[in-house]
Amino acid sequence: RRTWSSRGQFGRAESSMQRLFGTSKPKAPPPTLNDVIASAEGRAESVDKKIAKLDAELKKYKDQMAKMRDGPQKNMVKQKALRVLKQKKTYEQQLGNLQQQSFNMEQANYAAQSIKDTQLTVSAMKTSIKTMKKDFKQINISQVEDLQDDMSDLLEQHDEIQDILSRDYNAPEVDDADLEAEFDSLGDMALDDGFLDEALAPPSGVPSAPAAAATPAQPAAATAVDEFGLPQVPAS
Repeated sequence: RRTWSSRGQFGRAESSMQRLFGTSKPKAPPPTLNDVIASAEGRAESVDKKIAKLDAELKKYKDQMAKMRDGPQKNMVKQKALRVLKQKKTYEQQLGNLQQQSFNMEQANYAAQSIKDTQLTVSAMKTSIKTMKKDFKQINISQVEDLQDDMSDLLEQHDEIQDILSRDYNAPEVDDADLEAEFDSLGDMALDDGFLDEALAPPSGVPSAPAAAATPAQPAAATAVDEFGLPQVPAS
């Protein structure tokens, strides 16, 4: 009983301390390069806006001085313009430093990302090689060669079957030389029958000349013959 009582008292005291001082918060993760780059770019943007504001102020002072005569009043405006110009130079230096820091961190981030990409590539290549080795173990090269030979034999048999099916039935056997001689003679016959007619025929589209009017034949004069049936010679 005393043990449980002491534990209960300790627990109540601990809860009282937590209510009084609060509990410790979990630690936040460390910032990444992307977070730092975003922060630097935000600061650079803020400085750039300040420089633009100072430029507008310098333009205002310059316009005022252009309308003023030389004197104390103009010198006072000039001093203000010089102070603004000094601030601008300071901000421009800060902006240059921030931009350079951001550029350096971007290069470091690019290098880190490239290393991660390289690790992923190497890991993927290792996995692919393991898979390829496992798959190749299931392939027998001798079986592949046998399949190729079987396919070649089947194709040859197919060609033989097609040749058999395409044979002519009851066709007379004719020598190739006889066929060529007959073919040549057919060409000569076609040349004899049609070549001269085509050469002498008038070209198409040209009208043929009109036929000459036929002259009536003159009747032949009667010739006297002698007793032997020969033409008589006229007396001189």
